[in-house]
Amino acid sequence: MTDWWVVVPVKGTADAKSRFGGSPGAHASLARAIALDTVEAALATPGVLGVLVVTSSEASADFAGIGATVVVEAGPPGLTSAIAQGIERATARSAMGEGVAILLGDLPALSAEELGQALGLAAAHPRAMVADADGTGTTLITALSPATHAPAFGIGSAAAHAAAGYVVLPVSAASGLRRDVDTLEELRELAGRLGVRTAAAFRGL
Repeated sequence: MTDWWVVVPVKGTADAKSRFGGSPGAHASLARAIALDTVEAALATPGVLGVLVVTSSEASADFAGIGATVVVEAGPPGLTSAIAQGIERATARSAMGEGVAILLGDLPALSAEELGQALGLAAAHPRAMVADADGTGTTLITALSPATHAPAFGIGSAAAHAAAGYVVLPVSAASGLRRDVDTLEELRELAGRLGVRTAAAFRGL
């Protein structure tokens, strides 16, 4: 068995998930709700020692309020920098035999059971990954030794992570762990599976 520290990078600013459309306040609120539901699922996952959310100062109170450890993003903005900060903080907290996972924060249908099953599979590999539903992106990467992480999120990240030595885990395409969202249509496809905050914010649109 391996215990895990989970790092979740969250943009946490007014322009988050702007592809949702509508007013900046509306899509930012929806993006925040999605991230909170994602983090709450991670916090409830057996074997997760703690969740470190790397986000803006204005979003920090929301995540601290549900029990996450907040790392206020510093330095150059962007996903790569946020992940590096999260790995650094998680590495400082982790002990021998404790892995570090990077989980994207836009998984509104994620359940603790689904994440737990994936982390259980990941414990058999030095580095592992979960691809998104279409197989081109990545929603989760794991490393038993945090120093070996080589994040490559962005366009074509699934191929980039596989080339870097991350083993692709056999997670069903229907799993909430593979259903990241960037559009309202993708949210509609998950109707009935959305987290409580996401469902409420989506209705509000």
